[in-house]
Order: sequence, then structure tokens, then C-alpha cells
Amino acid sequence: MSKFYQQVKEIANFADQVDITGTIESIKKNIDFKGPNVWILAFAVIVASVGLNVNSTPVIIGAMLISPLMGPIIGTGMAVGINDSLLLKRSLKNLGIMVVISLMASTLFFIISPLSLDEPTELLARTRPTIYDVFIAFFGGLAGIVEGSRKEKGTVIAGVAIATALMPPLCTAGYGIANLNLTYFAGAIYLFSINSLFIALATFIMVRYLHFPLVKFEDPVKQRRVRRTISIVTVLMIIPSIYTAVVVIRENTFNVSAKQFINDNKTLENSYIYDYKINHSGGASTLELSIAGEPLREGQKEMLYSSVEKFGIGRAYLTIKESATADALDEAGVVKSIFERSDLEIQKREEMLRKMESELNAIKSREIPYRQIAEEILAQHPGLTFFSIARGASVNLSDFNASDKIMVMATWKEPLSDSDIKKLESWLSVRLGEKNIIITQVN
Repeated sequence: MSKFYQQVKEIANFADQVDITGTIESIKKNIDFKGPNVWILAFAVIVASVGLNVNSTPVIIGAMLISPLMGPIIGTGMAVGINDSLLLKRSLKNLGIMVVISLMASTLFFIISPLSLDEPTELLARTRPTIYDVFIAFFGGLAGIVEGSRKEKGTVIAGVAIATALMPPLCTAGYGIANLNLTYFAGAIYLFSINSLFIALATFIMVRYLHFPLVKFEDPVKQRRVRRTISIVTVLMIIPSIYTAVVVIRENTFNVSAKQFINDNKTLENSYIYDYKINHSGGASTLELSIAGEPLREGQKEMLYSSVEKFGIGRAYLTIKESATADALDEAGVVKSIFERSDLEIQKREEMLRKMESELNAIKSREIPYRQIAEEILAQHPGLTFFSIARGASVNLSDFNASDKIMVMATWKEPLSDSDIKKLESWLSVRLGEKNIIITQVN
């Protein structure tokens, strides 16, 4: 066992491939936002905003590749890891500059942009953080600092920039400001904060793991003050990250359970769930169902409450709204309710139509072009006076196994020879793409 452990340790160890001094200098160099970096960031924000505005994933990826966003965030994590208060202030200052420039550029773009979408899916995707965003940011940050620490640099940083997606949330926040949409702004800033926090946390952990040298001061009083400040910042960085991860996991679990509950209870005899809303505000997640059709009986409501508890959601967090039922609607509402269809019913009908269409296509593919075949045989053998063709089956009376065949009955003024009949069978087999063809000559 110890030998196996040593082998694994030898394979996984990369300490001898790390350039600590070069890494520290490289990270410090990429922190500042001055001159070209400011313009590159502004241009990248515009490119990303265009991609979000037209729902173009390739454009968004291109913007993430050219944007210099990782520097201040990795610098923050490293500053905490090596107890460098000056570097921490510098990193946070430049991070703030980066955020302000990004918000200004994206807000300006969305104010003047003539484009608008009914369903901006790329924008919406940046307003709803999930547990996967936490994992991507944390492990992407680990990959980024490991790559930055290597003596020989590769292309990992580009992949990290795409995976952690720092640029799109800032652009979406700018969209929220331009359209006075607090939901978009708050959700996007929340996602950006998660990404930044976990990238910085991953950097801090890896810096400590690789034993980067700590910054020391000649004045012991200042040394203690700096360490105390860094310790406070570390706690302030770790505690929100843990809280955020717990909240995101809880919300994601609730979403999954709610959707499973909805799928299992779409139809309720003469009523059905035509819409639902999940709300995570106020510290507790709630599920609101909108019911259409006939009003629910108490027994049906109790069944829903019992069912939702099976999925780990308390009945106190389920609200049943029956404003679209027949008793609660006016005449126009009743007509609207009649035309409402549940997703499950629509899917069943669509599946049935696809199956019927498939069966119809199979039948059509087996149709025999009777007239065309008769004309072609008559052209080869002008003495044809009678012709009949049909699909049939040959049944073996010993075991009653059947095999498909095409049966042809024909009469000529002068009977054809056996060899001519065989040639005609071979031709008809190629013509129809069928193997079992029998031609019977009728006198």
C-alpha cells in the first residue's frame, strides 16, 4: 500500500516544476489596469455584450479569450496567501477599476443598442447561479494558479478564462443597469462575485500549498498588524464562500426536487398544472403552482401536499393557486382555460404523431408502382395480355413460419420459356429491391 502511495505521490507531485519567483512577478505584472489593458478590456466588454445581445456563444467565447480579467482576482488570492497587504490593496483597487470600466462600457452599449430579444437566453443564463458555477470557478482557479506557477507555460489560462466566464456576468449587469432591471443586475453581480471569490480562494489555497514565501517586515509591530489584517481578510473571504456554496447547493436541490414533483403531478383528473414559480427570496425557497381546469377537491390538495413532501419539500413551502380554474374565471378566462394544455399531454400527442408518421412512411416505402411495372414488362414482352402483382406470404405448413413474397400472375399470347421467366424475376427483384419474387405464368 505504501509503495502504491509513493507512486501516486511521485506522479502527482509538481513542486520541482514550479517557478515561485517568476510566478509572483508575473502575477504582479498582470494586476494593473493601465494603458492598453484598459482599452482591451473595454473592447472585450463590447464584443461580449454584442454576443449576449444576439445570443451568439462563439462571440462570447472570443470576448472571454481577449479580456484581461483574471489578473487582479488571482493577485488578491496570492496577496492573502503571502501576507502582502500592499499587494492586496493594489489588487482590490484594480479589481474595482476593472468592474467599473466593464459596467460603464456594457451599460453604454445596451443603452444605444437597437437590438432586443424576446428570450435573451445567454443573458438569462448569467443571472441564475448554480452549484456548477461554484465548482467551475473553484477548480478553474486551481487550474489557473497551477498553470501560472509552471516553468513552462501552456494554454490552460485561455481555457480557465472561458470556463470561469468572468466577462459575461459583468456585461449582463450592464444590461440590467441600461434597462433598469434589478433582477438581471443583482443576479449577474452575484454570479460575478461567486466566480471572483472562488478563484481567489483557489489561488490562496494553492499558494499556501506550494509554500510561496511570506512577506516579512523589519518592524515587528507592523508585521503583527499586517498578519492580523490578512487573517481578517482570509476569514472574510472563506466564510462568504462557504455560505454561498451552501445557499447555491440548497437552491439547486430545491429546483431539482420541484421539477421532479411537477413532472410527476402534471395532470390531476380534470385539472392540471399549467405553470409554476420557484422563489428563493426571503431566506426560504417556495413553490407556487398555478392550476387550470376544475377546482381541486380537498383530497386532491392533500395528495399534492403529501407528494411534495416525498421530494423533500415541506407543505408549508407549497402554494396552490386556483385563479385559472373554471369557478374562478370569467367567460374569457374559461375559454382561455379550455385551450390550455399541459406539457405532458402535448408530448404524448407529438409522440403519437411521430409514431404514426413513421408507420405511414414505412407503408409508403413498401408500395409497388403497379402501373409503371406493367408498362415496363409490356415494353419487354409485347405479347402480355394479363398482369397481376401483389404482396403476399408463403407459409410453411410444417412449422407455419411465413416469409414475405411478391406474387406475379401473367399471361402472354405466346408463353415465355422458363429461362425468360427467370430473367424477368431477376429484373423485377432488382427493380423493386426485393429478393423473394415469384412469377406464375397463367395459360
